[in-house]
Amino acid sequence: MVNLTINGKQIEVTEGTTVLNAARQNGIKIPTLCDHPHLTPYGGCRLCMVEIKGMRVPMAACTMPASNGMIVETDTPALKKSRNVVLSLLFSERNHFCPFCQVSGGDCELQNAAYDEEMTHWPMQPQWTNFPVDTSHPYFILDNNRCILCRRCIRACAEMSGNFTLGVEERGAATVVIADTNVPLGQSTCVSCGSCVQVCPTGALIDRQSTYLGHEKNLTVTRSICRGCSLGCGILVHTRDNHIVKITGDYENENAGTLCKTGRFLALNEQRTRLTTPLKRVAGQLTATSWDDALATLAEKFSASKDKVAAVASTRLSVEALSTFKSLFADGLQAKQITSVEEGRPTALQSMVADQLGEAIEGKLDTLRTADCVLLVGVDLTTTHEVAGFYIKRNLPKGTRLIIIDPNENGMDGLANINLKPRAGTDAAVFSAIEAVIVKEGLARSAVDENIVSLKSALAVCELNVQDVTDAARMLAEAVAPIIVYGKGLTASGNPGAMEALVRLANVIGASDSERKGLLSVKGESNSLAAALLGLVDQLEVKDEAVYVAVGDDFVSKRLASKLEKVPYLVVQASYESALTERADIVLPVNIWAEESGYVLNAEGRLQFASAAVTAPEGIRSNVDVLKDVARKLGVTVNDDWRAALTKRTSVVELEM
Repeated sequence: MVNLTINGKQIEVTEGTTVLNAARQNGIKIPTLCDHPHLTPYGGCRLCMVEIKGMRVPMAACTMPASNGMIVETDTPALKKSRNVVLSLLFSERNHFCPFCQVSGGDCELQNAAYDEEMTHWPMQPQWTNFPVDTSHPYFILDNNRCILCRRCIRACAEMSGNFTLGVEERGAATVVIADTNVPLGQSTCVSCGSCVQVCPTGALIDRQSTYLGHEKNLTVTRSICRGCSLGCGILVHTRDNHIVKITGDYENENAGTLCKTGRFLALNEQRTRLTTPLKRVAGQLTATSWDDALATLAEKFSASKDKVAAVASTRLSVEALSTFKSLFADGLQAKQITSVEEGRPTALQSMVADQLGEAIEGKLDTLRTADCVLLVGVDLTTTHEVAGFYIKRNLPKGTRLIIIDPNENGMDGLANINLKPRAGTDAAVFSAIEAVIVKEGLARSAVDENIVSLKSALAVCELNVQDVTDAARMLAEAVAPIIVYGKGLTASGNPGAMEALVRLANVIGASDSERKGLLSVKGESNSLAAALLGLVDQLEVKDEAVYVAVGDDFVSKRLASKLEKVPYLVVQASYESALTERADIVLPVNIWAEESGYVLNAEGRLQFASAAVTAPEGIRSNVDVLKDVARKLGVTVNDDWRAALTKRTSVVELEM
């Protein structure tokens, strides 16, 4: 611990804490602009200068480590004068006429800093250049006229998403933020994560969706969880008058505020038509009806088809809804088939192995932060589960090595040290080939199977170059903290041999020790793991059954629509019109993700609560309520103990419940 004095107050902080953070932790405000709590200190704006006894000039508090016996003053007349000059220079350098700026009035950190220093004007004559405004991006706008060159956006692009798109060009007052080699943002390598927009202290980067819809002080903020995939990133939903204004990353969540475009922007760009009333097919046409009539009609049909009932649920539904769904159809109605829209493709294989071993085989996403070598198998993290890709990409400049095994083109191919493009469907042979090299060269970190497949025979199957496989094997074996990340490209094959070979390889390279499991699967949608634990992983094969589909606000895939194209009776529980609702016999309208609270079990086994942020239109019910209404009509008692239901099967990853 370190003891120091700030403004006459004795304080104690942990070693390595900066003076700025020491002050923050003890309620002492030091003004800043370039600093951000979740970015590496930069020391560029010079607004946080403090006087330290024994030092002849003021020092930047954001980069100065606190030390024992240090005596700090943060608010002397000289410092106040210095801050006034710094702010005056910033205001005069660019077009900061506040009445014309969209963040003026409370959301601009530059303006707020000036008010804190009791500035009502700046004494310097403005001398600015009119910079072109970049409006080419679909989600946000870059206006260098409002920029103060704090470089927060550039640092966020590098440190949060690992994309390194943003930089600067020119010098002095002519310096501007650019994308790549000064191409329009909309044509750049930007991945639309929006981290730059969230950290910008002025109006230089603004979100198209939320501009002019209200200041932060006028918005209600609800902490929730993104439903875009199984990673379970924390989000803050900003609402006004029951309308979602914007979504930002939750810095207090395990993802530390990092989001992808799916979580930040696409969730608000819904183009589908909302269902607002129950529908019933009469004389070949869907017509509006009452809830009682719709429920009574489906109950009559399902009661008469007890041995010919199938049920499918979206893995975007909450844990409570999925558990109620299973209790109703599997336990209560003894349905002929009950599964999820994913049909276990992202989860069935590893769940089977976990069942066989009787223990978890996967670790936590946090291990990606410290991995020095990552093996990516069968998943493109630039098109799905992007935040996991961000964890990898931002560490590559620090020396983390990347190996990709994927027969298809992968968005991260250009970043990889080694690309292995085997013949499709030969994953098991690839893993065996890598294992054979490691064993042959004596690099294995665990006991190995003496009956291991020969390198020659494995290479003949997967059709890879021996040198490429050897290089990959050595890179993995020599890594101190190797991690294997795999996805549906491996698991959808349904080949147990491939999964078993991958687990063996993880053991051989030391990625499966008890303290730090380095085997991770990204799985599928938000509650993909919960669906697997509830046993909703069977392949869907229906012919003459009456089918109940609880799709919620999920998109209906062509695969699912095709499989249900000719079923004789179809009930759809959904938020939006789709190919399924068009041919359904009964349609039951339900809440979207932002309208109902519930639990989400993410890919690494963390149970998180997602709070409702807005109220659903009148007449629309929650997914759980609708399922319970159906159960009552059918005379079925459902089990509400969803926590117990989740623990009946061995989880592929240790649960945090």
